[in-house]
Amino acid sequence: MAVRIITDSASDISQERAAQWEITVMPLKVRFGDEEFLDGVTLSCADFYKKLIETDEVPKTSQITPYDYSQEYQKAEDAGDELICFTLSSGVSGSYQSACMAADDFSENIYVVDTKQFCISEYIIVQRAVELRDKGLSAKEIVETITEEMKRAHVIAVFDTLEYLKLGGRLSSAAAFAGNLLMIKPVITIEDGEVRVIGKARGSRNSHNMLIEFVNKTGGIDMDMPVCLGYTGFSDEMLKKYVEDSKCLYEGHEEKLQYATVGATIGTYAGPGAIALAYFEKP
Repeated sequence: MAVRIITDSASDISQERAAQWEITVMPLKVRFGDEEFLDGVTLSCADFYKKLIETDEVPKTSQITPYDYSQEYQKAEDAGDELICFTLSSGVSGSYQSACMAADDFSENIYVVDTKQFCISEYIIVQRAVELRDKGLSAKEIVETITEEMKRAHVIAVFDTLEYLKLGGRLSSAAAFAGNLLMIKPVITIEDGEVRVIGKARGSRNSHNMLIEFVNKTGGIDMDMPVCLGYTGFSDEMLKKYVEDSKCLYEGHEEKLQYATVGATIGTYAGPGAIALAYFEKP
């Protein structure tokens, strides 16, 4: 009995990477005004940021429906396979509830996991599941292992601008203006399935130091587990600078680092120029 793995595009796993890992990435819908797109399918990351910059409208994302999930579940059941569905945090989307509702109509071989993460921290959880699948573990064994391991998953990110937080209604115009004038960069993480601002740094150097401090406080990076770095926008220059500034964290393990472009879920509020690091802390 084969194990199928599906997740959503909030994980920032590209369709190309999904094909390499032999998994299915279901696209969320992204709407700009009257135009609706499938995240990562009919709307690339480059096109998303182009539209984000060129329009004054804040894009909206919508959850995956129970019907969409049931279509994937049916394929697994028809093939006699087990299936694990990893969803973005139930704290920010109804996709987990949709996935559970769809699973009620199928056999016990369908498992639904709320990662309590999104963006590249969801990415590394799914990648870990792929590693366990490729080692020959059953769906139940993978879920049991991942449920424990994902408690050690973290993401830390720095936004380069406050402008898109303002446009999204998460920050006042006055606060955004003052913050940009002073080169204030919010540093965020995901805790209990929701975004939390853990600090505000002035300038890139201070923000990078804050990321290093966060990693050290959690006990450091487990380099035996997946590690992913992400960036928003068209250029990875800010990310390259961060990697150079923080090489003390993973020196000697550079080959373990993976890179991903962060899509609509975080990109809507981060705008271009943000960077992020996702990792499992040391046990």
